[in-house]
Amino acid sequence: MDNPICPLCGRPIPPGRQSLHHLIPRLKGGKGGPTVLLHQICHKEIHATLTEAELARDFHTVAALKAHPRLARFLAWVARRPPEFHIKSAGGRRKR
Repeated sequence: MDNPICPLCGRPIPPGRQSLHHLIPRLKGGKGGPTVLLHQICHKEIHATLTEAELARDFHTVAALKAHPRLARFLAWVARRPPEFHIKSAGGRRKR
């Protein structure tokens, strides 16, 4: 069976690198709502870049996430990495 494709970076997601993202955060009413399967690194970048409120209000679709300037730069960068690429330690939320 082929690995699923990350809808953000377009790379295959190998086993052990998969992460389920709630398009509307659970704490903002998204429990039981739509989810997408992403690379762990892509999922971590979403939450390092955007707050739960921003995700619920403006970035609750894959298209909106891909259009965010900082995420778009990250996705262009990570798309050039192999599917199993990951960062061992993630930093805190980025300052705006």
